[in-house]
Amino acid sequence: MKHLQQKIIEFRDARNWKQFHTPKDLAISLCLEAGELLENFQWKSSEEAVKTNLENIKDEIADVVIYALLLSHELGIDLEKAVIDKIKKNEQKYPIEKAFGSKKKYTELY
Repeated sequence: MKHLQQKIIEFRDARNWKQFHTPKDLAISLCLEAGELLENFQWKSSEEAVKTNLENIKDEIADVVIYALLLSHELGIDLEKAVIDKIKKNEQKYPIEKAFGSKKKYTELY
């Protein structure tokens, strides 16, 4: 993940874009790109969206990941560690014996 983050930073820095990449603006951009991802599914079934928009879906997922990596870099967050820590928290919230096969939110499992 660090190698990927470094490639993104190099791309950004070669274009002198760091000046535009405040945490606020990166968070906004992340949300905007997530919205663009969502547009691929609007008014379609999941199957239809994937069949007709897969290439664009890939691009939009990549944009979301790029902004997440940039934001974590700017905030000094080790994203790999943050994801592992979040999985551990979710294991506590969603124990297998209560959450298996359920779509309930953790607050509804107890």
